[in-house]
Amino acid sequence: MEKEDFYYANGRTETYTIIEVSMFEGRTVETKKQLLKLLFERIYTELNISPQDVEITIFETPKHNWGIRGLLGDELALNYKVNI
Repeated sequence: MEKEDFYYANGRTETYTIIEVSMFEGRTVETKKQLLKLLFERIYTELNISPQDVEITIFETPKHNWGIRGLLGDELALNYKVNI
């Protein structure tokens, strides 16, 4: 397919990017907003992708819905702190 064959919604360019973040549930609204703001800033400053071209979705799930290193997330002893 040629580059000209791709179409983008109004205001979007060829750098249009969708990001999905999966995390344990429980973080505050302010924490998630701060994460989103920082991602928009860093993507722009480091990759020169305009915030207009970025969509970010956060998916929160309980730990028991995770499988990590062969264990269930709610049975796993993490060796780091998850700040909520």
